[in-house]
Amino acid sequence: MNHVEHDEIRQTVRERYQRVARGEVGGCGPSCCGGSAAADTAALDSQRMGYSAEETDGVPAGANMGLGCGNPQAIAALKAAETVLDLGSGGGFDCFLAARQIGETGHVIGVDMTPSMVSKARANAAKGGYRNVEFRLGEIENLPVADSTADVILSNCVINLSPDKPRVFTEAFRALKPGGRLAISDVVASAALPEEIERDLALFTGCMAGASLISELEDMMASAGFDEIRIAPREESKSFIRDWAPGRPVTDYVASATIEAVKPKIQAGS
Repeated sequence: MNHVEHDEIRQTVRERYQRVARGEVGGCGPSCCGGSAAADTAALDSQRMGYSAEETDGVPAGANMGLGCGNPQAIAALKAAETVLDLGSGGGFDCFLAARQIGETGHVIGVDMTPSMVSKARANAAKGGYRNVEFRLGEIENLPVADSTADVILSNCVINLSPDKPRVFTEAFRALKPGGRLAISDVVASAALPEEIERDLALFTGCMAGASLISELEDMMASAGFDEIRIAPREESKSFIRDWAPGRPVTDYVASATIEAVKPKIQAGS
C-alpha cells in the first residue's frame, strides 16, 4: 500500500468518525445506528465490552460513545501521578476514567485525528471539570507529543483503523518513557481475511477489515523495540462483533484482544 492509498483510507476513516461525533452514525460496525438510540445504549454496549456500570456512569454525558471493543483500563494498572496517552481518544471516555485513577498529580493526553471528536472531548472535559486532561488533534502515526512523554499508552479499537500500523507502534515506542507500557484493546485477526472482507471499506471503517494477524502485530511491536509482548484474544468478544456485520462471517476471522508490551528501561546501544 503506497502513501496515496494510506491517505485515502485515513480520509475515509476521518470522514466516518466526523459523522459519529455529530451523532449521524454509530462507530464500529457498518450497520450501527447513531443519534439518540446510540447514546441510550452506549453504556450497555460498553458493559458488554468489559466496563463496569460505575465506570460508564462516572463520566460526563456524551463522553462514552460506545466506540470500543474492550476495556484497556482493566489491564493498564494505572498509578497515581502517571502520564497517560490515549491513542484515538474519541469523546474522552477512557481519558476521564484514567484521570480518576492517576489523580490530580497525573496527566492525561488524548490524541484524535477527527476535529469534531477533539472539540467534543474538550467540551466534555470542561463540563466534567477535568483539569488534568487535555486533547490534541493529530494522527496516531505522527503523534503530537515529545519523546519519552508517557508512562502508559492506552488505545481502544483504533489501531486496526490505521493503514500504517508499524508506524503507529514506532511512534508509541518513541512517546513512551523507558519502562513505559502499552495497554490496548483492539480487533485482531486469527486467520487471513478473505479478499471480499479485506477490500470492503465499510468493514474497514467498521473496525473489522483492517485487523492484522496476531503474528504480524507481534512482529511490528518487536521491530519497534517492545519487550514482554502479550496478545490475548477474547473469544467472548465475538458475541458483539457479530452484531457489527449481521450476516457476514467476520467472527470466523476476527476477535477483540488485549495487547500489552513494555518499552525496555535500558535501550539497545545505550
